[in-house]
Order: sequence, then C-alpha cells, then structure tokens
Amino acid sequence: MAQLEVIRVASRGERKQFFDLPWDLYRGDPNWIPPIRLVQKELLNFKHHPFYDDAEIRHFLAVADGKPVGRLAAIINHAHNRQYDEKRGFFGFFESIDDQEVANKLFDAALDWFASEGIEAVRGPANPSLNYEVGLLIDGFNDPPWFMMTYNKPYYGRLIEGFGFRKAQDLYAFWGHVDMLKEVSQKVNDLSQIVIDRFQITCRPMNVKRFNEEITTFLEIYNRSLVSTWGFVPMSAGEVKKQAAGMKQMIVPELTTVAEVDGKPIGTMFGLLDFNPRIKAIDGKLFPFGFLKLLRNKKALKRVRLISTNVLPEFQSWGVGIALVSRLVPDALAWGIQEAEFSWVLESNDLSFKTLKKGGAKISKQYRIYDFGPLDTTANAKFMKQEE
Repeated sequence: MAQLEVIRVASRGERKQFFDLPWDLYRGDPNWIPPIRLVQKELLNFKHHPFYDDAEIRHFLAVADGKPVGRLAAIINHAHNRQYDEKRGFFGFFESIDDQEVANKLFDAALDWFASEGIEAVRGPANPSLNYEVGLLIDGFNDPPWFMMTYNKPYYGRLIEGFGFRKAQDLYAFWGHVDMLKEVSQKVNDLSQIVIDRFQITCRPMNVKRFNEEITTFLEIYNRSLVSTWGFVPMSAGEVKKQAAGMKQMIVPELTTVAEVDGKPIGTMFGLLDFNPRIKAIDGKLFPFGFLKLLRNKKALKRVRLISTNVLPEFQSWGVGIALVSRLVPDALAWGIQEAEFSWVLESNDLSFKTLKKGGAKISKQYRIYDFGPLDTTANAKFMKQEE
C-alpha cells in the first residue's frame, strides 16, 4: 500500500481520527452498533477512567496517503500482571481495512512499544480489559450484537491470525426465547425450593432506594466470585464506583436478584435490557437529547442480556444459581421479556456451559481471545512465532 505509515497518536486531531475510524469502516453495515461516545472516550483514556489509574495505553493509527485505514491500542494492565506474575500486554480497539499489511504494521508498532516496556506476551482483544467489552466475534455475523457485546468485520480474525496470534480461549453467547423459559420454569422452581428450604436462602430484587449500596454489593460479589475464572482481574474500587454511576439509569430492579443468608448477600444475578437498537438510533450521542431517547419507556424493551450470575466462593456448591434464576423468571415474564442472551460464557466454564445447553439455550455467537508470545527482546522487538 502506497505511503502506508503507522503513527503514535498524540495530537487532538489524531485522537479524533482514531476515534472516528469505525464510523467510516462500518458505514452501511446494518449490524454494527456505534459505541456510546462518551463511554468510548473514557475507555480509550481520552477522558479519565479509573481503569487507567493502574494501567497504561498507547494508541496507534495506520494512515495511507493521508487517510486513516486502521487503528490499535496497546494496553498494559498492571493489576493483571501483579495477579498472575506475568509481563503481559493487551491489545484492543482494533479496526482495519481488509489488508494484512495494515494489520501487520499496527501490531509491529504495538510490539515495539511493549518490548520497550519489558512485556513478554500479548493477549486480546480487550477493550480495555476482560471486565469490559472483550473478544473478537468469529461466528454469528447475521444479526447485531446485544448490549455491551462486541462486533467486528468477519475478516478481522484472518488478519489477527495472519500476523501470528493463536486462540487462547473462546467465549459464547447463548440465546433463549420466552417459550423455552416457560418450559423449564416449573422444573427450576421445584429445584429452587429445595435449595431455599435446605439452606434458608432468601431471594429479592435490588432495592433502588439503596441503589449505591446495592450496586456496590453486586460488583463486590462479582469481584469475589470470579477469582478462579480464567484471566479475571477484580475491578478496582474506582472502577466499581464508575460502573455503578454508569449503570444507575439503565438498571431495572425486576431483572436483578440478590440471594441472602441471615441477611448477608451471598449471590447476585444481573440482567440489563438490550439498549443497542436505541444506541444505534442516537448514533451513540447522549447529548443534547440522546439520553432521553435512550432511557424513555424502558418497558418497551423486550430483550434482556443476563450478564452474570455470581455466588461467593464459599457458597458455590449450594446451588444458589437455581434460586437466583427462579426469583427473576416471574418478574421477567411480567415485564414481557421475549428473548434473553446469556453472555458471555467461557468455554472453560464447564458448569455454566452444560447448564445452559441442558436448559435449552442455543449458542448464537462465538468470540475469541488470542495470545501471542513470547517476546524476544533481543531480536528487534519482534515476537518469536508460536508453535502451531
């Protein structure tokens, strides 16, 4: 490609080019959902986000004949490296035209920076970590993603693998219709009652009058329950506070559940309405009036993404998940929910994977996280090709 160069984003104009590129690449794609612009700027660290209190990011932009044709962010998550005793970098926010040279030069630029920082291996895509949007869509391009799930061009996998990245882990989205829910609800209720009676569990929806306390409880249980999950790093206190503030207007109490024993929260289930059609309608712009269009008449939204079912480690053998589902189902039906997506589920999460399949949920989308390394810091900051 004539006069192709990769620049490290520094100026305000370069940031704008980096930020705006997806709108050019996906123009006319009916399945692409633009990001909420304010949130995206924060996750890119163009505006402050508490994730970057303990992380670093560098932005790279590929330009051909003066026109942006690709972008990539290189991220060092210090919390991850401390927890796993690694020297790992992450890549994210990848976009490119269908050109291997563009992708190669972007990754080369990121690897040069990683090498200068002592990084020995790279994982991604993470935008910017596994606690946010993560993974590359590799199957399920026939319809738009659900709220806070990724979407990309089908050829992105070929470009990433063409550079030498290899699969680390796959993630799945499971889809279910209300008719399936009705079929299994009686069985779930019977099992739930056994668990509730045996362990004296009480289940309730979130109390919106104590929103800040409640959402903090949800996120703290999320942090504690996933300690043994592949690649997981707990959110910092600052991230928990940020997430709580961002979710406040979007949460529907009927689509949440808190399980308690002796008044102590031990597990949560969290669903968010699929706001993506409205985000697309406002083109990701919250201001001046986009947020009103986004949040008005939430009752009209009939799809829910069940983001997580989390139980504290010391209670995970009790079957609390069944009780959490049982409490939520009647309220979801009363709301008029027609479809649900359970996402995402790691392929290594054998219990959740089998439970969803047994319950009749269908795999609707597949995502992939890639690894590459180790970095040979003595050989021009290039990665040694992994053995296939």
